[in-house]
Amino acid sequence: MKNILLIITSLLTSFLFAQNNTVALIPQPANAMMKEGFFILDNECAINYTPEAKKSALILAETISTMTGIKPIIGKNGVRNIFLEVNKVSNQQTGEEGYNLVVEEKKITIKANTETGIFYGIQTLLQLIPTEAIWSKQQSGSTNIPAIEITDYPRFRWRGAMLDVSRHFFTKEEIKTHIDQLSHYKFNTLHLHLTDDHGWRIEIESLPKLTDIGAWRVERQGQFGERENPKPGEPKHYGGFYTHNDIREIVEYAKEKYVTIVPEIDIPGHCMALLAAYPNLSCTKDSSIQVNPGTHFSEWFSDGSFKMLVDNTLNPSDENVYEFLDKVFTEIAMLFPGEYIHVGGDECYKGYWSENQACKVLMENLNLQDVNGLQVYFMKRVNDIIISKGKKMIIWGEDGDFPAGSTVMSWKGLQRGIEASTLGHFVVMTPTQHCYLDYQQGESSIEPPVYASLRLKETYHFEPVPKNANEKYILGGQANLWTENIPTFSTVQYMMYPRAWAIAEVLWSPKDSRNWETFTQKTEKHFIRAKAMGINYSSAIYDPIITVKHQQGKLIVTLESEAHNVEMHYSIDGTMPSVFSDKYNTPIVIPNGNITFRCASYRNDKKIGNLITLTYNDLQKRADQ
Repeated sequence: MKNILLIITSLLTSFLFAQNNTVALIPQPANAMMKEGFFILDNECAINYTPEAKKSALILAETISTMTGIKPIIGKNGVRNIFLEVNKVSNQQTGEEGYNLVVEEKKITIKANTETGIFYGIQTLLQLIPTEAIWSKQQSGSTNIPAIEITDYPRFRWRGAMLDVSRHFFTKEEIKTHIDQLSHYKFNTLHLHLTDDHGWRIEIESLPKLTDIGAWRVERQGQFGERENPKPGEPKHYGGFYTHNDIREIVEYAKEKYVTIVPEIDIPGHCMALLAAYPNLSCTKDSSIQVNPGTHFSEWFSDGSFKMLVDNTLNPSDENVYEFLDKVFTEIAMLFPGEYIHVGGDECYKGYWSENQACKVLMENLNLQDVNGLQVYFMKRVNDIIISKGKKMIIWGEDGDFPAGSTVMSWKGLQRGIEASTLGHFVVMTPTQHCYLDYQQGESSIEPPVYASLRLKETYHFEPVPKNANEKYILGGQANLWTENIPTFSTVQYMMYPRAWAIAEVLWSPKDSRNWETFTQKTEKHFIRAKAMGINYSSAIYDPIITVKHQQGKLIVTLESEAHNVEMHYSIDGTMPSVFSDKYNTPIVIPNGNITFRCASYRNDKKIGNLITLTYNDLQKRADQ
């Protein structure tokens, strides 16, 4: 009966939010009910708080001022009041991160068991502020917040986002801005991919060459993976790194936004930047290894296997490697107070190991049947180091032999996560088919060149607890952003949003409250808010999804849209499409010949997406895929 009532409440909530033009909350609250009236927010309003919520009160006042220009009074009664209250008696329903939010005509109340819950209640309240107030913050003296009653709490404890800062370095201030945007959508974990073949991004004071050499590379433009090799003596000025003080500042800033930073040091593969500084830690001891600027250094085969053309792996048979890693993780553990350290473990090429005499001897001593056992051995040794620092190890869950006590990030689909959960390992689900936000999100002919596609709808339909998984061990999920093709922070935002909003809702909201049509309507409203707040985003949901098939010697084009209430118009006669061009209703038969197909989406007779242009050869190639 309880589950039936929850489903009914969730469906009613989605319906009410879909019908209401002023409220568009992401992620969707667990329970929400619109009320009559509104609260007038102006300079005569006051923010009052219990002692534990003082920091939250200051954050709320500052954010309202930044967003709208309105300056509430702090700590005194006003004409209308906002109350922030940490519960004296714990509310079991809302738990550690949940909250109750009530907006009435004379007062707004946010109650929670913890400051964390108060913070998340504030994020919801901020989304209730009309976008018009953000646009007009220099002129407006007041705005209306709709009356509502919300009881809200997260579905999962791990609501993560990974940012790769190795392929391209992002400044301390950009990381802070990223934290602001993530925490607003109730993400609570920022996983920083700090090291890879293309740069070592964190100062290790006991090993200065890691940043003196490993943080810098020659500057190159063009497609990542196809760039020109460094020339002898060429200056290496592209890159950067975070000092200890930078990290402390970032960690403290994240703490204020209730975000935990999880550092990743990717080993034993992906170590070209490390080996550029300390080549003796590899099997080849190749002193010519350089920090890679995006050149071709590996070959991938159709069966998923690969070959590294340059050694980028640590030597698992060398005790100096483990002494080195102990120094690294001593400083990492000191800098990051969270319980986890990520150590990578993915895409480790073992060809150089198999040719190394010391590795062969180690395999014989350990009675290993093949070279894969060396990585199992290596990861167990690293796990011991991590445990000795009082931390827990996370790995990319690629192979099935997980070290005892390790947490697994399942990225190659869901199966490894299912297996790990049944073995009693905690799991963060982050499968490529839902969570890799570096994939193209729209029409491939106008998106940055990436080898795979991930539409918003596919992201939104991510389910972190698949069939046969042990739900007890599923911590949550994570969005991942690899940055080979993302050189600027503006592009980070473009690739993150709106797909990160979808993952935010997947990880916070009750499963039964999620509704795709409602979400797309909310997404469009958040586009307007993002623009008002200077946040870049992709509007790819407006662009037609073009599918081409062969049928009886002809090319057949089908158009779809992720957005609602749009018309798609097209032309094949050489003209530019407009609302007066053919409207798409049924699949289009493309005549043979020198044809150019053009299409675009319209709403209320205005073009709302990009113009897409494909030649006959383009269509032919798409049909052949």
